[in-house]
Parts: sequence; structure tokens; C-alpha cells
Amino acid sequence: MENIALIDSFSEFKDDKLIDRVTLMAILEDVFRNALKKKYGSDDNFDIIINPDKGDMEIWRRRIVVADDDLDLENEEITLTDARKIEPDFEIGEEVSEEVKLIDLGRRAILALRQNLISKIHEHDNTNLYKQFKDLVGEIYTAEVHHVRPRVVILIDDEGNEIVLPKEKQIPSDFFRKGDNVRGIIESVELKGNKPQIIMSRTADIFLEKLFEQEIPEVFDGLIMIKKVVRIPGEKAKVAVDSYDDRIDPVGACVGMKGSRIHGIVRELGNENIDVINYTTNASLLITRALSPAKVSSVKIDEEKKRAEVFLKLDEVSKAIGRGGHNIKLAGLLTGYELDVIREGIAAEEDDVELTEFSDEIDGWVIDEFAKIGLDTARSILNQEVADLVRRTDLEEETILEVMKILKEEFED
Repeated sequence: MENIALIDSFSEFKDDKLIDRVTLMAILEDVFRNALKKKYGSDDNFDIIINPDKGDMEIWRRRIVVADDDLDLENEEITLTDARKIEPDFEIGEEVSEEVKLIDLGRRAILALRQNLISKIHEHDNTNLYKQFKDLVGEIYTAEVHHVRPRVVILIDDEGNEIVLPKEKQIPSDFFRKGDNVRGIIESVELKGNKPQIIMSRTADIFLEKLFEQEIPEVFDGLIMIKKVVRIPGEKAKVAVDSYDDRIDPVGACVGMKGSRIHGIVRELGNENIDVINYTTNASLLITRALSPAKVSSVKIDEEKKRAEVFLKLDEVSKAIGRGGHNIKLAGLLTGYELDVIREGIAAEEDDVELTEFSDEIDGWVIDEFAKIGLDTARSILNQEVADLVRRTDLEEETILEVMKILKEEFED
């Protein structure tokens, strides 16, 4: 009965951990053989019979009968006198099979055995969990918020697995409460000791790509291909799409009537502004499309240096640059070219001076703030309204007025 009492949790392990019969029996036999080696020095002459469904087992030790004064190997041999206590008709040279009770191993060994069993089960679980989520890397996954910490959100899925969503993998506008369902991409699975740590991300470019696959049937069916995705999470994204079927408008299909199809994706990403553009192998045309909503006059490409000069009218420059420089940055990432904005015809119309020429009078960080919105010459700033510059930059009105005063003095001279 003591055997049954010790392993009455076999069936529980099998049901709770979803371990198949063969694996469970292998784990159990390994655990018990280790215990036998510690007790007897070897397990070669032991037979272990396990019934994991019923939760019972038997251990039998095989020994050879020897004369009473010839006993050398106690684990492998048994004296004739002791053998005949088991069966009176045993003779020297015969094999005796005797059941070993777990209580014979000792109380301490039994406790260690049970702990070893639990450890092996957990090790098996961790290996399976690692393999399971390794196969899910790059796929969308949904889990529930279990705990919110300053630097990380801990999620739990339907099977009780813990998933980590670090702060840097969250969209800036994300705000989670316990019990919220969170969607993200399984970005990586890392081993921390013996335990796998599953990392989720909502900022990865592939998360947006997979959302397109989920929300837009033509993308899921392969009728529309996502050629490239670039993002500034929570702010802006650009997606280049293409279709081999001329009858399908890939941009229209992705956006939907009045934005109906893309609206759910935008909402999921914290109102991230998503530009969907038609992909083309024509580099100049792709750059022109990537800089939307700005209207590009012309493009001059240097293939060797992977740079492109983009010529725009003055009133289109700020659109091409975008708020915080996001539009031109993403256009460069999408096309693979470093983009230089050239104001069309401004030099012919009037003299102008690069803003960097005033670096001894204007702080560098102030010059950088203007450059972010495409204003890097004296005239380009003087042609702007002060209120508009306050709205589009992080500069105070007093700083902008001081800069304009310095620039005006240059042209009055």
C-alpha cells in the first residue's frame, strides 16, 4: 500500500500536465532508478513495473542464490538460507525475484524521490512550453493582463502560461488594467535558467503586418502582398502593398470604404496614423508615393550612395517632413534611400542663408528643432507665422521671436 500512497498523484500529473503515457512512464522509471542507484549502488538487476492510470507500481530485485559463506555482492546475490525464507525449494545458482517496498528505501529517500519526480515533470513542461512558443514566434497572440508593473506587464494565457510585455515593447499610449485582453506578437522565447521567458511586443513592424493579415481577407488569402512595413509605434506607419491581379486595387482593398477596414487596426495601435501605398520597382515613383501627402516635383537618385534628392515647392516641404520628422524618416526606411529635401527654385528667387551659419548666435538644439519640420534656412523660418512654429515645434514663443530677430538683422544688413 505504501507504493500506492506515494504515487497516488500519477494520474493527476498525467491529467494536469497533459503528459502522454509513454513520456510519463519514462520519467517515473528514470526517477525510481536514480533512487535505487543511490540505495543499492546499481539498478541493473531491478525491474520496475508502472501503471500510471491506476497510480501504482512494483519494483522487483533479481538476485542469484549462493552458499551462505560465499556472499560477495549483496545487491546481486542472496544466501541460500535467505532465499529459502522466500521459497523453501530454492537451490544454489537459481535466480530469486523479490519485491522491493518503497519503505525499504528509507523515509528521506522517499521524500527526495517525490521531489525529484516533481522536478522532472516541471522540466518536461518547460521543454514543451519552450518548443510550443518557439513555433509561435512572429505570430499574433492574445493574453489577459495579470499584473501591471512600472517596467513590465505580466500576461496569462488561457492555459496559465506567463507572457511578458516589457515597457519598451508597448505603444506609448498603451494603458492596461488587470483583466484586459492584450494582443501582440510573440517576439522571442528566452531561457532564464530552466524556465522559458516568453516576450510579447506591440511595437514590432511585423505586428502591423500580421494585423493586416487578420483584418483584410485579400491579404490573408495572398491576393495582396505586404511588401514592407515601417513604423514609429503609436505615431505613424507606412505600408507598401502590391497585387499580381490588376483587377484588385491593393490600397483601396486595405483601407476600405471610408477607411472601414483599416479603422480597427488603427484603433488597436493607439490611433497610429497608417499610410498605405502602392508598391513599385520604380525607385523614383516609390519615393514620390512614400512622401505622401506631400506632392513631389522631381527626384534625383544616386544609386551608388543610396541617396535621393527630393525637389518640392516651399509649401510642400513641411508635409514631406511631417510632424517631428516622422514622414520623411519613414519614407526613407520604406524606400531604402536617404532622402534630402531640396526647396524648388528658392535660391533663384532670393538670397538665402543656411541656418547652421548662425550657430554662434543660435543654440544647436534650436536649429535641430527647426530642421525636424524641414526649416533649415533663414528665409524658410522668416516666411512662417510665429503661432504656427510654436504649434509645430517644442520651442517657446520667446525663443522663436529671438531667432527671427537675429535672422531679420542679417537681411536688413
